[in-house]
Amino acid sequence: MLVNRYMYLFSRFQRHINTNTTRITFGSCYLSSSGYVPLHKKPQAGAVGCSRNVSSKSSHPKPPDTSLFVPVSVKTDSSVDGSVGAELTQPLDKNELLKVLNRFYKRKEMQKLAADHGLDVRLFHQAFISFRKYVLEMTTLPADLHIILSDICCGAGHIDDIYPYFIHHAKQIFPMLDCMDDLRKISDLRVPANWYPEARAIQRKVIFHAGPTNSGKTYHAIQCYLAAKSGVYCGPLKLLAHEIFEKSNNAGVPCDLVTGEERTFVDLNGRASGHVACTIEMCSVSTSYEVAVIDEIQMIRDPSRGWAWTRALLGLCAEEIHVCGEPAAIDFVRELLYTTGEEVEVHTYQRLTPFSVLDNAVESLDNLRPGDCIVCFSKNDIYSISRNIEARGLQCAVIYGSLPPGTKLSQAKKFNDPDDPCKILVATDAIGMGLNLNIKRIIFNSLVKPNVNEKGEKQMETISTSQALQIAGRAGRFSSKFKEGEVTTMHQDDLPVLKEILSQSVDPIEMAGLHPTAEQIEMFAYHLPDATLSNLVDIFVSLSQVDGLYFVCNIDDFKFLADMIQHIPLNLRSRYVFCTAPINKKQPFVCTSFLKFARQFSRDEPLIFAWVCRHISWPLAPPKNIKDLVHLEAVHDVLDLYLWLSYRFMDMFPDTALVREIQQELDNIIQQGVRNITRLIRATDTAITDALQPQSSRQGQTGGSRRTASNAYLTSSRNQREQGGTGELMDSSLTSRLVRDGLLTPDLLRQLQREWSKDQKQEFTNQRLIKNFKYKNK
Repeated sequence: MLVNRYMYLFSRFQRHINTNTTRITFGSCYLSSSGYVPLHKKPQAGAVGCSRNVSSKSSHPKPPDTSLFVPVSVKTDSSVDGSVGAELTQPLDKNELLKVLNRFYKRKEMQKLAADHGLDVRLFHQAFISFRKYVLEMTTLPADLHIILSDICCGAGHIDDIYPYFIHHAKQIFPMLDCMDDLRKISDLRVPANWYPEARAIQRKVIFHAGPTNSGKTYHAIQCYLAAKSGVYCGPLKLLAHEIFEKSNNAGVPCDLVTGEERTFVDLNGRASGHVACTIEMCSVSTSYEVAVIDEIQMIRDPSRGWAWTRALLGLCAEEIHVCGEPAAIDFVRELLYTTGEEVEVHTYQRLTPFSVLDNAVESLDNLRPGDCIVCFSKNDIYSISRNIEARGLQCAVIYGSLPPGTKLSQAKKFNDPDDPCKILVATDAIGMGLNLNIKRIIFNSLVKPNVNEKGEKQMETISTSQALQIAGRAGRFSSKFKEGEVTTMHQDDLPVLKEILSQSVDPIEMAGLHPTAEQIEMFAYHLPDATLSNLVDIFVSLSQVDGLYFVCNIDDFKFLADMIQHIPLNLRSRYVFCTAPINKKQPFVCTSFLKFARQFSRDEPLIFAWVCRHISWPLAPPKNIKDLVHLEAVHDVLDLYLWLSYRFMDMFPDTALVREIQQELDNIIQQGVRNITRLIRATDTAITDALQPQSSRQGQTGGSRRTASNAYLTSSRNQREQGGTGELMDSSLTSRLVRDGLLTPDLLRQLQREWSKDQKQEFTNQRLIKNFKYKNK
C-alpha cells in the first residue's frame, strides 16, 4: 500500500515539473538537471546547472512593473482524482494546514527561490494568498498535493516540498511568468528601421527642407511632388491634406485624398491615382512612390502622435523623401537615418516676409485694428472676447479646434474677404497650421496653455519657443495683403515674457515616438489570453526596450477606450481598431456614442442610416445658445467616428454616403451658429441671469447689489483682469462657464436656486429655535 502510494505520488508530480526549470527544492535538496544535490553544495551563479542563464545580448533586462500583473482565476478540476488523496492518507486538519502554509510563507529560502522564478515580494504575496485560499477552500485537493501536505502535517515531510505546487499555482494565476522571455522579445522596439523591409530594400534620397513658418519650404517640396510620376503627401491635419489635394488637381495632376474619415478618388471608377494626399497616420508603407513629402517633421516628438512621423520617415517606399520642418529637427533626422544607411541633403530657407515684436501691448479691445488676430488657449476666452468685440460695434470671425473643417474654412474666408466687414479674428492655436489667413498682427491673450506631458498628465505650461514661433509666424504671410507682420500681447506684463520666448532657440529634437502595433498586441494576447487589452498594452510598455533615439508614445487615450468597451464581447483585432479611433474623450455624448457603436457591432447588427439618425435625433435645429452649439460639435464628431469606422468595417457601417450628406448639412448649421456666436452667448447669459434671479424680490433683496452675468468679465490666466482704458471686464463667472461647457442648464440653475432658498429658510428657522431655546434656559 505504501509503495503504491509513493509510486502514484511520483507519477503525478512529474506532470507538474516544467522541463525548463533547472532547480526545484525538496527539503534539504534541490533538483538540478543532473539529479538531487544537497543544498550546501548548490552551484554558484553562472555555474553549470544554475537556473539563471543571463544572455550576453541583454545582461540587464528591464525589470517588469509587476503592479501591472493582474492575477487570473484558476480553473480547478478535482474530479480527476476525487478523494484519492484522503483515501491514501487521511483527511487534512484545516487549522494545522493553515499553520504549515504560514510557515512556508515566512521561509526566506522560499521567497528567494520564488524571486529567481520572477516572483518579487508583491507577486509572492499575491500568489501565496491565492494558493492558501485554494488549499483551504477546495473540497478535494489533487491527490499528490494532498499526500505531500498530509506528510508535512504528520512530520514525515519537509515544508519546502510545497514549493513545486506553489510555483505551479503562481504560474497559473500569473501566466506571464512562464513566457517572460517571449514577451520581452515581442516588445523589443530597439531597431524600428528593420520593421520596414520594403523601404530598406531601396536606396532612398532624403531631402530636408528646413525653415521657419512662411519660408516656402513646403512649397518647394510640393513642386517636386507635383513634377513626379507618383507621389504621396503626408500632413498632420485634414485641412492640409485637402489643400494639397485641391492644389494638385487644380494643377492638372490627378490626386486622391485619404484621411481617417474620407476617401476621395478622382477616377470615377475608383482606380487609385498616381498621387495621393493623406493625413500622416493614413500613409501606406507598402506602396511605391517616386516622391514622398512628410510635412511638419518636428511633430515626430509629439507625445501622442509622434509614432506616425517615425513610421513615415522610416517606412515610406519612395525614391525621394522630402522632409519639411523646423531646423531644430535636422541633426536628429540625420542621426535617425544614419541607422538606415541613408544620407540627408539639407535645403535651408529664410522667412519670406519679416515680422516684428512690438514694444507695447494692446491692453484694451478699443485698440484693435483691422487684420488683428487675438490668440487664446481657452474656448471660454474666445466666447468672452468675441462678445466684447462685437459690443464695440466690430465684427469678428472665430476659429477653434473643435469646429468642423468646413466651419473653420468658412470663418477663414469671412476674415480674408476684403468686402466683408469682419476684420478681426479670435482663435486658438488651431490657426498655427492648415489655414491661410490675412493677419497683420498676432495678439497673444495669454502665454499659458493646458498641455499633456509624456506621462499623460494635464498641466498648465508657458508656451514653448516652437509653439510661439508657429503662431507668430501667421502674421504677414507672403501670400497675404500684409507684407510685414507684427506680434504683441494683450497685457503689458506678458510682453517681456513673449520677447524672451521668441529670442530663444528652439529646443533640438532628441527622440522619436513609437507605438505598439496590432500584430505585437496579438502576439502578447497569445501568451496572455486572459488579460484585458488595457492590461496587455500596459505590460507591453512596461517590458518594452527602446534605444536612446525613441520613446513609447502616450497610450492613455487608447487605454481609456479599451477600458470603456472591455465588457463588450469583441475579438482582439476589432477591439484594437475601435480603441485607435480618434475621439474626444472629454465629450460625454461622443463617448456614449462610441460605446453604443461597439455594442451594436458586437451583436453583428449593421449600423444603418436610420439607426444613426435615431441616435443623434436627426434632423437637428440651429443652436439657440452655446450649449446647443457645443452639442452640435459633438454630433459632428460622432458622424466623423462613424465615417472613420466605416472604412475599417465596411459591412457593419454601410451608409457612408448618407452619413456624409447629413454631416455636410450639420456643418452648415454649425456655420450658421458660429456666425451668430455673440447672439448665442447673449442667449446663454440671459438664461443664466434669469435663473439667478431670486424667486421673490419682495423679501428685502434688491437686484442693484447683485453682479449679473450681463457684466462682462475676461477669463484669462489671470482671474478677472481689467481691460485698460475702459474698466470693463469680461464674463468669467463659474456659473457662466458651467453653462457654456454644457455642464449646467438654466433649469438646473433654477432648481438649485429653489433648493438654496429652502435651505436658507430652514437654516434661519433653526437659528431662531436655538436662540429661543437658549433664552428659555437662561
